[in-house]
Amino acid sequence: MAQSGQVADTVSQVTGRPVELVEITTYGDVSREALSQIGGTGVFVTALRDALLRGEVDFAVHSLKDLPTAQPEELALAAVPVREDPRDVLVARHDLKLTDLPRGARIGTGSARRAAQLNAYARAHGLDIETVPIRGNVDTRIRYVHDGELDAVVLAAAGMSRIGRLDEVTDFLSVDTVLPAPGQGALAIECTADNADLIAALGELDDPFTRVAVTAERSLLAALEAGCSAPVGALADLPPLTAPLERGDRQAERQIVKEMRLRGVVGTTDGTRTVQLSTTGPVPETHDQALALGRELATEMLAQGAAGLMGERAQ
Repeated sequence: MAQSGQVADTVSQVTGRPVELVEITTYGDVSREALSQIGGTGVFVTALRDALLRGEVDFAVHSLKDLPTAQPEELALAAVPVREDPRDVLVARHDLKLTDLPRGARIGTGSARRAAQLNAYARAHGLDIETVPIRGNVDTRIRYVHDGELDAVVLAAAGMSRIGRLDEVTDFLSVDTVLPAPGQGALAIECTADNADLIAALGELDDPFTRVAVTAERSLLAALEAGCSAPVGALADLPPLTAPLERGDRQAERQIVKEMRLRGVVGTTDGTRTVQLSTTGPVPETHDQALALGRELATEMLAQGAAGLMGERAQ
């Protein structure tokens, strides 16, 4: 609701027309089963898409990481706004950071991707942690920490930012520690493919760099033949400048840096085996170029045994 409200305000500013929020509850919102058990892919999306096709709403706002990689022909991805911080964050008791957690610390997460990478990091750095599967909204998850049931929970920085609760974050996890889900931090605005006027209006919110970045990430995911609940992380971003700009102006960096780096990881949820690779190439100028970048890295990962790791998890 928070992110939809922000998009609604922006659409109103662009079009000069009021936007009404229509609350829709999805199966993913109410189920307390693990995402891997209820299918993962599409559980937060299907109800909104059905409402679009029935004409009950004009457009829908999704967390892009929840979208299945195959786009229905009857729907258009009209806009991908500027991406928020894609990182994962820790909310821990006593304001602890990941590396400060006590031995045997219990960390809650509903994501196999997060569990796989946290366990791999712990093994590599001698940390003694246990990842615990949880579901629920932000309040529910943080309450586990406040009530002492868990030592920490892992959440998305973007979600915490959109609901104004970044002050509760105790540690921002580097993407070198935990790669985010493909598309994490980005929003997807969908409408019906036959509504050209609305597509044009919503297109005012589109950020070309964010779109090609998440397209490359989702292409990697699709080529690995993995659903959104699989333990796959991916991030397309700008390589760091050798001489960073004084004010950290990312827009200026985009004008200076002509390359985009794509990183991908897949692993078993216990962290015992991972495949992590990266590639750097020119910033894609077209949708097809972004797709190709993701497929190329996925091919390399498959050659290194990525498919076998996902297969182990499914057995």
